[in-house]
Amino acid sequence: MKIANSIKISVFIKEEDNENKIKESLLKLLPFDLEKEKIELQQNTATGFNENKIKIFEILLTKDKHINIFLENLINKLSKETKILILKQSESRTDEECGFFLRFSKDKLVKENELWLADQGNCFHIKVSIAAFPKKKEKALEIIRNLFKVED
Repeated sequence: MKIANSIKISVFIKEEDNENKIKESLLKLLPFDLEKEKIELQQNTATGFNENKIKIFEILLTKDKHINIFLENLINKLSKETKILILKQSESRTDEECGFFLRFSKDKLVKENELWLADQGNCFHIKVSIAAFPKKKEKALEIIRNLFKVED
């Protein structure tokens, strides 16, 4: 069964951030080699407050094989408590276009290699475009509940 049409993973890097550590943490989220799988790590630049330059790293997964492996790996790394919290918040993390949004603390992931759910701020962003048919939020939520279900 197709779970998602695409997954976009992104992180913003400010001038004071350790770019190499953040890039390393981003790549650790992926259980495969980008170069070997011919997936591009895009780098863009934006201007933030006070004209500060911000780099943006983005990875877009569109092949079912990559999407499924990424999701399985991500879910396996999550604690039971985090999965329960995601399920509780699934309604507010899903939009009407079946986009499902997760954010993980940049500090926790970079410094402690821990996936710590965040609602805002300095974080890694993951947008999953859920492959719901019909394309309705309720159908997407059904897929999300199945994906993050917690076994006793």
